[in-house]
Amino acid sequence: MSEIGTPSSAQSTQPGPASSQGPVADTLSDRTMLSSTTVYQGRIWDVVSDTFALEPGSKPLTRDYIAHPGAVAIMVLNDANQVLLLRQYRHPVKMDLWEIPAGLLDVDGEDFVVGAARELAEEADLVAGQWHVLTDFFNSPGSSSEAIRIYLARQISEVPETDRHVRTDEEAEIQLRWVDLDEAATAVLEGRIHNPSAVVGILAAAAAAREGFASLRDSHAPWPAHPSQRAQ
Repeated sequence: MSEIGTPSSAQSTQPGPASSQGPVADTLSDRTMLSSTTVYQGRIWDVVSDTFALEPGSKPLTRDYIAHPGAVAIMVLNDANQVLLLRQYRHPVKMDLWEIPAGLLDVDGEDFVVGAARELAEEADLVAGQWHVLTDFFNSPGSSSEAIRIYLARQISEVPETDRHVRTDEEAEIQLRWVDLDEAATAVLEGRIHNPSAVVGILAAAAAAREGFASLRDSHAPWPAHPSQRAQ
């Protein structure tokens, strides 16, 4: 028996030809759909039960998952290289979590970056003059269709007090704090920040900062992984 971390003789340790593999990238994968039923209809998301076949004629599989409208999140970076974190109570985990501004894409036909700007104004009383796509991810692809796009927002200014959104319920307790980007990254690695958008966004921003954010995508870059875009 081979030791942990040591490949056995049956395992190949040689990578395949780079030219034949291409860059690492997730891809859409159409499978044979046999049936789809909404088994629970909620206020924000539904639970769907799909029966499908991995290959034509293969044994049918049934999977239940949350059908989610998707979300946007915003990494706000000021001129002092600080990121904006907000503290909010999350009942399912019964914790106050440090997060980044975020919200559901629940307005039909709304442009993604417009939705992000709306959430930034509502949750943090801020507007941004510069927007880029920081990264995209699935929150829990084994159980939910939720796709999240994280934007990097810079050139920050405040919403006038007379135009500010009135926050209610859990949002009424939101606390805001500016934190050095490197300090926020350390908090993630030390297990002090758990919110997925914050974890992904902070680490992505720390990585992008090392090259001066030169490789970030345009704010209106295509987002084919979002469910609403897959038929287009």
